Amino acid sequence: MAFRTVVIKNRAKLEYQLNHLVVRGVEEKRVCLNEINTLIIETTAVTVTAVLLCELAKRAIKVIFCDEKYQPSFECIPYYGSFENNKRILQQINWSKEIKGKVWQQIIKAKIKGQANNLFTNNMIKAADSLVSYTKEVKHHDSTNREGHAAKVYFNALFGKDFSRHDKENPINIALNYGYTILLSAINRCIVSAGYLTQLGIWHDNEFNDFNFGSDLMEPFRPLVDSIVLNMEDLSLFRKVLNNLLNTKVRIDGKNTLLVNALTIYTRSVFFALNNNDAKAIKFMESYEL
Repeated sequence: MAFRTVVIKNRAKLEYQLNHLVVRGVEEKRVCLNEINTLIIETTAVTVTAVLLCELAKRAIKVIFCDEKYQPSFECIPYYGSFENNKRILQQINWSKEIKGKVWQQIIKAKIKGQANNLFTNNMIKAADSLVSYTKEVKHHDSTNREGHAAKVYFNALFGKDFSRHDKENPINIALNYGYTILLSAINRCIVSAGYLTQLGIWHDNEFNDFNFGSDLMEPFRPLVDSIVLNMEDLSLFRKVLNNLLNTKVRIDGKNTLLVNALTIYTRSVFFALNNNDAKAIKFMESYEL
């Protein structure tokens, strides 16, 4: 049974040989095609042979290509045999408004809780207590916009009363947005590798946004980026620091792992929650280590 998601991150040539994917890079590696469920090519510095693509298609192995910003750009799907993809997309289209509202409620609670933890860590007790109270007030679909109220209190406490997320020239915002983009890219790769569409969100619904679903699912992890940026001694080095974001040590489902692995655990639990009408099944990040 195919179970592996293979990710190619560095310059390489991908070939087919004796039922194996052969990765010729700095080192040569081989993976049996029977074990591969999805192949994600994160870098544009990769060459793939037509023979390999045909063999992957025969086995209904999804191949996802990312652009220069590491966002999923397109995928190769065989004309026949991609029944699992069809099933996932039909599931996504049929998710009820009720379960989407419940899942969004849990996501916003987790996000505000993470923001409150950041404030407690930095001894901003009064503001943190306000956010804790907001978590108790989040309703179905966050109909009373506790997310927005919490954000104003949170960012003013964390970065000062003069700080505004709308100031695109502010070095803090530049760093935050860079980190959020890395996070969104990773979440999007989890979504497409599982067979779902990034365009169809459970809350975000912008026809000009190709990543509505990713924008939904990334929310609980934003406070991690905020904390990293807050603790930077030199903001001019934000790219160097945040490029290692996905290797952050975190705890999820009672286990220690890297953020890149935690995102897979989390997104799969969200898909399960949506498909089984069980919002409490979502596994959120419990803590992190900087």
